[in-house]
Amino acid sequence: MMKLQSFYDAIYLAPHLDDAALSCGGEITHRTGKGQRVLVVTVMAGDPPTDQENDYIRSLHARWALEGDATARRRAEDVAACQRLGADPLHWPIADCIYRLDPSTGQPLYRSDDDIFGAVHPAEAPLVQTIAALLQGLPAHAQCYAPLTVGHHVDHLLVAEAAQQAFGTALRFYEDYPYAQQPGKLAAVLGDPPAGWQPAVAALTSADLEAKVEAILAFRSQLSTFFADRADLERQVKGYAASVGGERSWSRGLEC
Repeated sequence: MMKLQSFYDAIYLAPHLDDAALSCGGEITHRTGKGQRVLVVTVMAGDPPTDQENDYIRSLHARWALEGDATARRRAEDVAACQRLGADPLHWPIADCIYRLDPSTGQPLYRSDDDIFGAVHPAEAPLVQTIAALLQGLPAHAQCYAPLTVGHHVDHLLVAEAAQQAFGTALRFYEDYPYAQQPGKLAAVLGDPPAGWQPAVAALTSADLEAKVEAILAFRSQLSTFFADRADLERQVKGYAASVGGERSWSRGLEC
């Protein structure tokens, strides 16, 4: 396990093992290129609690072209992506929502796309406090970024709520990409026009964008979920960056 620094200029909280690269890869590489220290914390990076698969898990593993230890292979992808961005990776032992079980019944909590983009299961209420306690043990840092929850994925909702409990207004929220480029998704979170939110845009160089593309490509298992091929990835990523001026984050209240 990598030894963490005692201080980071920025910490990015990623629910899954590709969220930081997809949403903030350009800003991360821009920071590290200037000598700043950056930590990417993937919250739901743990092994499944059981080796039993249901139809939904099997369908996702087939899409990802992953057999055997899918989570370990995804963690390896993240290590490679963070190396390209110049950031330190930290993986926590909480499993992705598709693997989590109801503690009272032992049954899967989320069995479909509708489930994972719906409401957080009531049985998961204690998980917010678990994540918040882990967050409070992170190294000292100048700025922390959490998902804005564009797309309404349950893991993004859990991480964002826990981050607010841990850090309050000393937090910025990044636009969850690629959900943020889908019509109406951003306005569903912020309002139209945004009410009570303050934007900040990190301008990116062409080199920053190229590094972001390469980092996303490290997640080979996830590419088919969002992109047809490399050319499509570059078109979408660079197109959205051009539309907002780089990568955008949002804050409410005072910043740290």
